[in-house]
Amino acid sequence: MLDLEGKAALITGAGSGLGRAMALAFAREGARVVIAGRRRESLEATAGEARAQGGSAQLVPAVADVTREEDRARLVIETMSAMGGLDVLVNNAGIIQSGSAQTTALEGWDRMMDINARSVFALTRLLIPHLAERKGNIINMSSVAGLRPYPGLLAYCVSKAAVDQLTRCLALDLAPQGVRVNAINPGVVVTDLHRSGGMGETDYANFLERGKTTHPLGRVGRPEDVAALAVFLASDRATWITGGTFSVDGGRALASAR
Repeated sequence: MLDLEGKAALITGAGSGLGRAMALAFAREGARVVIAGRRRESLEATAGEARAQGGSAQLVPAVADVTREEDRARLVIETMSAMGGLDVLVNNAGIIQSGSAQTTALEGWDRMMDINARSVFALTRLLIPHLAERKGNIINMSSVAGLRPYPGLLAYCVSKAAVDQLTRCLALDLAPQGVRVNAINPGVVVTDLHRSGGMGETDYANFLERGKTTHPLGRVGRPEDVAALAVFLASDRATWITGGTFSVDGGRALASAR
């Protein structure tokens, strides 16, 4: 049996990176998935890749900006219309931006909190009744930066720490309804996250090379490393796991700053 056979899922930020990898992994495991993101062409590419995998993958693109109230409301309606219910919510949409205490403007702080933390709560809140109906579960995408600080990443670290604490609070609040809530805390994974946050190609290449020494297992991560854990947490194999923050980071959270 496939781990997610017959389950209905919604994954935000599914047009690239971790979101795309999770969408493809969920589809391979038998789930029907609404894939949300801001760019339709990226979502269609993810859906096309799922079809190329073979099988009966059902991925439904939904264009939405999760920071916009009207988009969140429409996303809920479209998800319920396409799926008839919801078993798994993956809050994956997020950004990264460098900045220290001295250089982080309030505008940048607010944008980081809005996308990485506020939108997670806002969308989750709308979907709680539907998840409770099926005793579903929620996976919040956090970061190793939610567990420990890094210089020059002030707002990002704080936003991901907020996601971790939100995960624990939601886990307690929703346990009586049978809804599980967990977070995944990746280390450096090869995606477009850092490039979209302003890192140039040369700096990014050097950053990945340095990752061989900052991650004790000697390499940076692949999106599939994270997707494998997401499949497990979303499945019925994890029915007694809630409120956890799970590191998938090659040991990065254990390493001393270098």
